Amino acid sequence: MRIKKTGCLLLVLVLAALMMLAWLWWRQRRQELSFVRYEEFGIDMPVSYSVHGIDVSKFQQQINWEAVKQMQVANIRISFAFIKATEGITRQDAAFRRNWRKAKQAGLVRGAYHFFYATRDPVKQAINFRNMVELESGDLPPVLDIEMHNNQPAAVIRSTAKIWLEEMEKAYGVKPIIYTNLRFYNTYLGDEFREYPLWIAHYYQKKRPRIDREWVFWQHSDIGRVNGIKTIVDFNVFRGDSAALMKLCLP
Repeated sequence: MRIKKTGCLLLVLVLAALMMLAWLWWRQRRQELSFVRYEEFGIDMPVSYSVHGIDVSKFQQQINWEAVKQMQVANIRISFAFIKATEGITRQDAAFRRNWRKAKQAGLVRGAYHFFYATRDPVKQAINFRNMVELESGDLPPVLDIEMHNNQPAAVIRSTAKIWLEEMEKAYGVKPIIYTNLRFYNTYLGDEFREYPLWIAHYYQKKRPRIDREWVFWQHSDIGRVNGIKTIVDFNVFRGDSAALMKLCLP
């Protein structure tokens, strides 16, 4: 009887060890496959993230938003879209109003962004955005797209950007999102802007962008393809699930 019990115990231990080895193999394999090439999207997609999106402007021409929403490859589909609204103190994206309306009708979570110049009055830039964008419950916070230094020192860039961000927070009651690339953030923004949600552009990286702070969105490619859009388009992921995405939106 004791021999039988010992044999059963050994069998259990062997099975447990095999299961552990199988789990380790699966985990390693999943890490290796953190990017998977899907020809339909034309790029390597970071499959370890569950919420995917795009960002667009007039350069994507007329978009069929229903086709964007309906496209699904494996378990990947487009859930959100950032849409260019304004630039500087006077420019307004010609396709914004249509994109803004149609994206919501298609059932996508939408966000609007402003292309910022440190050489222009930040208050007037904020007025330009407010005149163009009416955010509603379920929309993402306003986005400051800041990626050009225009030969301005870091101190000027930081001070003007803060004015725009503060104006947006007063207008919409939420902390705006900052969009920029890795080099610009480290050179011109840095620790003074850690309180703001970050949307970081860092292309062709495996698993995550290489930045030493928390981020919420990652623009991982600028050459993607999606049904309903004739041109190439930027692809993004959200760092969280769909419930966390909705929590970030305006109440």
